[in-house]
Amino acid sequence: MCGIVGYVGSEEASEHVLEGLRKLEYRGYDSAGIAAVSAGKMDVRRRKGKIAKLAQALEEAPLKGSIAIGHTRWATHGRPSDENAHPHHVGDVVVVHNGIIENFFELRSQLAAQGRVFESETDTEIIAHLVALSKAGSLMDRVREALGQVRGAYAIAVISENNSEEIVVAKNASPLVIGVCEGAGVIASDIPALLPHTRDVIILEEGEIATIHADKVSLFTLEGEPLERAPERIDWSPSAAEKGGHEHFMHKEMYEQPRAIGDTLRGRLGVEEGCVLLDDELIRLGAEAERVMFTACGTSWHACLVGRLALEELARVGCEVELASELRYRHPLMGPGTLTVAVSQSGETADTLAAIREAKKLESPVVSVINVLGSSIARESDQVLYTHAGPEIGVASTKAFVTQVVALYLFCIGVGRARNTLSVERASTLLNELREVPLQVETCLGQEEVVRDVARRMMKASSVLFLGRGYGFPVALEGALKLKEISYIHAEGYAAGEMKHGPIALIEPGVPVVALATQGPLYEKVISNIQEVRAREGYVIAIASEGDDEIARLVDDVIYVPKVDPILIPLVATVPMQLLAYHVAELRGTNIDQPRNLAKSVTVE
Repeated sequence: MCGIVGYVGSEEASEHVLEGLRKLEYRGYDSAGIAAVSAGKMDVRRRKGKIAKLAQALEEAPLKGSIAIGHTRWATHGRPSDENAHPHHVGDVVVVHNGIIENFFELRSQLAAQGRVFESETDTEIIAHLVALSKAGSLMDRVREALGQVRGAYAIAVISENNSEEIVVAKNASPLVIGVCEGAGVIASDIPALLPHTRDVIILEEGEIATIHADKVSLFTLEGEPLERAPERIDWSPSAAEKGGHEHFMHKEMYEQPRAIGDTLRGRLGVEEGCVLLDDELIRLGAEAERVMFTACGTSWHACLVGRLALEELARVGCEVELASELRYRHPLMGPGTLTVAVSQSGETADTLAAIREAKKLESPVVSVINVLGSSIARESDQVLYTHAGPEIGVASTKAFVTQVVALYLFCIGVGRARNTLSVERASTLLNELREVPLQVETCLGQEEVVRDVARRMMKASSVLFLGRGYGFPVALEGALKLKEISYIHAEGYAAGEMKHGPIALIEPGVPVVALATQGPLYEKVISNIQEVRAREGYVIAIASEGDDEIARLVDDVIYVPKVDPILIPLVATVPMQLLAYHVAELRGTNIDQPRNLAKSVTVE
């Protein structure tokens, strides 16, 4: 995943592009670059490393011109280096690109046979050569001709030194958004980079190309047919994408969770007892399904595990959960009777997008749970259940996860009521408790000092185990993932009952074990697993329900969370897991918002 920004207007373009790249650095930070046109001459600055290196280069040698495009890179083809950084300059054009060109080797061989010389290892340089070689009339037609030879995923932006008034952009399977504002044309891979300029956007769809001028935007199909589409209004304010006084975006986003949960619930809780206000067709698809296939990647996959447990319990529908990266390859038994539920924060996750396309081929209807309006997965789904987390900048997902879980609970309750497997009384109880969750999450965040003390005792561990049962098992997996992602400590999440089937061999004196021991039907089982760890002198940290004073005698440290219905445990128990990972990482001095080797949204396979 990479970030693209472009500006054409009356001001110094490189300054606007650099600021936009800073807002997209979460999309990649192996290298960065900007190209600008001034007086018919193209000038490029590229640097390996984070955007601060590029900013320093621009201070030493500024870029002039009122048109520029820029890029922040997450390396796929070619190692991070100055040479492999975008933009790529060939002839009169420069190109920036997010995605992967699948016929890269074939095209490179053909171009090399024609005597073309390559300066990088990237697949993107192929596009630059193809555009530069095109004899078509306009820049847009040259880009169209070049893309006609390309297979793969791309969002590209192209400028030419022969035309200082136009940016050409095109999209296939990678995101690109156009900002609509007076006096300037702006483009970006994601909305936060556009917010300082406008909240009116056109989200480029599959197989579309556009020309961006300071005073107009023109949309076309890749075949050259003109299109008309009104801009959409984005409700996020520019400050929503800033740190707001927090040291890290992740910390800010953890503290935004009460608001995000409230926004996801808002307008969806009916006045009538047990009533969920979701689209009728959305509920019908769930109620009439013979079985449900949840699919996602990473943290969203953990949300799916919660969703499966809730749907089976409340609606009595048989469910599977499959990693999207595996679903498309395993010849799944799916058809019109199987509902596919895809979960993705960005709505651009390449593996999840491929999985729903496979589901559609098998005639399985698709419901998606998405945060980003108008994203690729949302557009290709039969029904969309939007979360309202707002922009999430930190690579390690926090508020996106809890809002996904909330949205799935609403779906499960609605389907349970439609199937008559869930009583009005039980549905009302759950919905009333959901109303209280924002305040309960605030209570969990109030435990930050307690969590920080635990983090000090954990920070030097080489490995940590997370244990949970029932609804606590997905939380254990999510807690382990968070710790791995940002602190670089090896961590594993296990179903606590599986301890004696292998993982117990890892327990030795001092090994930290985080146990989900909230009160509920499996509480005594988890206590037994804790005893097994204690017998081998492991260091046990319990996430426990308020009022459980007895557990303090059985463990080394306790972090208390509000007592909630067992189904809702993931919403409160996840918060101390997030805080624990954050503070361990902070104490270890890692880059919390931009952990090594990771990108916010994986838009390539």
